[in-house]
Amino acid sequence: MERGLSRNTLLSYRRDLDRYVAFLTAAGIDDLAAVTRADLDRFLIELRAPLSTASAARAMSAVRGLHRFAAREGLAPDDPGRDVRPPAPPKRLPKALAVDQVERILAVPGDDPLGLRDRALLEFLYGTGARISEAVGLAVDDLDEATVTLHGKGGRTRLVPLGRYARAALDAYLVRSRPGLAAGGRGTPAVFLNARGGPLSRQSAWTVLHRAAGTAGVPGVSPHTLRHSYATHLLDGGADVRVVQELLGHASVTTTQVYTLVTVERLREVYATSHPRAR
Repeated sequence: MERGLSRNTLLSYRRDLDRYVAFLTAAGIDDLAAVTRADLDRFLIELRAPLSTASAARAMSAVRGLHRFAAREGLAPDDPGRDVRPPAPPKRLPKALAVDQVERILAVPGDDPLGLRDRALLEFLYGTGARISEAVGLAVDDLDEATVTLHGKGGRTRLVPLGRYARAALDAYLVRSRPGLAAGGRGTPAVFLNARGGPLSRQSAWTVLHRAAGTAGVPGVSPHTLRHSYATHLLDGGADVRVVQELLGHASVTTTQVYTLVTVERLREVYATSHPRAR
């Protein structure tokens, strides 16, 4: 909590530490001061069976943080996890859609009240690169004429431009749809509402995209796919990686640089299929 982590991250760490406590209990260990490096190595081996490499790495990060805290607070004489290295997950390139695939998805929603909301949500996700949590947490006061204030991870806020299509979709929804949806609720500042007038949930927003992508014939799409596509299309269009970092709200440019690998792969594909001497 001191690090300003999101509620979802805290819940994940809690599950990881519950798993660790169960492991220690089964091993007959009831004191953090009694844990050894060998115990941590055995726990890591146990993690690798049911979990992916990324999930095992996150669990070990939580455990190492616990032992670091215990040593710092005098709850244990030393930190047995200081030399334990979590497994390194394989570097996977983020999946980005082609522009025409995105356009097919955005064209699916209709002009009824929920259709206007769905189009505004999808245009907003792709037009701003917002995380799904940032979209469903958006308040009416966060919107300006040409910009939006997004509240991201770690309590960080950023100002992101609103493109013409996203602005038009939002205007149509806010004028023609949201007032009717809000009438059925108890009053909420959230921009995106469900059919009962309450704030749209993450799961419901995911369902909106999943349904639209299925109708458009674009499988395997998640809200983060639109965020990946937003970043990749910006870089393909010549945007500077530092600018994209600010737009995405990444704390480090290293996180953003993975998208430059996507564009290099795209260049290779175009070269391989277009140049007469490529093959």
